[in-house]
Amino acid sequence: MSHRPWEIPRRPWAMSMEWHKLLFAHWAVKPALLEPLIPKGLTLETWDGFAWLGVVPFQMRRTIPRGLFAVPGISDFDELNLRTYVTDGKKSGVWFFSLDASNKIAVRAARIGFHLPYMDANMQVSSRGEQILYSSSRTHKNEPAANLEMTYQPSGATYQSSAGSLEHWLTARYCLYSANKAGQVYCGEIDHLPWQLQPATAEFSSNTVAQGIGIQLRSPPETLHYSNQIAVKAWLLTRV
Repeated sequence: MSHRPWEIPRRPWAMSMEWHKLLFAHWAVKPALLEPLIPKGLTLETWDGFAWLGVVPFQMRRTIPRGLFAVPGISDFDELNLRTYVTDGKKSGVWFFSLDASNKIAVRAARIGFHLPYMDANMQVSSRGEQILYSSSRTHKNEPAANLEMTYQPSGATYQSSAGSLEHWLTARYCLYSANKAGQVYCGEIDHLPWQLQPATAEFSSNTVAQGIGIQLRSPPETLHYSNQIAVKAWLLTRV
């Protein structure tokens, strides 16, 4: 597809899902703060000399393994990601420092099957018109506390980001990277149509999502982007 930086995988995808009411909140941070946290085999990417740390709250909907069907109470849940941007030298992708979720089954499946640092959390998400009220409190045993209390909403017209822009660099990512306990790095491909973005506003009452990696995120973030919904296909991991 023309919007992708590389060809879609030729093997069958493994899972479909929808991401709803998603906010990209990004802070520029010194690369030296994140570089020690990136595994060997991956390189931290920068824009204008800074690494970028993203807090991404959203709702997972219709998360379905290929050939199966949606299951009430399992296929739909809330999620909160802390992420940055890396490359293996060939493909630019996403590195997750944490993925909090309200679904215990999804947390365990993703930790085992995708080597991702998913964590249990109590979450409440509601709407007031276009405004999203979002609350997350991590409950995962033996993991650092992380809380997010905020509201956010779109504040302008929908658009597609332009190649070469910061918002395109932050959002147009078609793979993730993860690592197992032995430090072996894996790549997980995804595919979706170009993001339909909107400018956004947000108010943070509490944000300790990055404290577990030694960073205190001060408000406001450098950039805020909202997307109402996107359908996604995901493939099983391959070894880097």
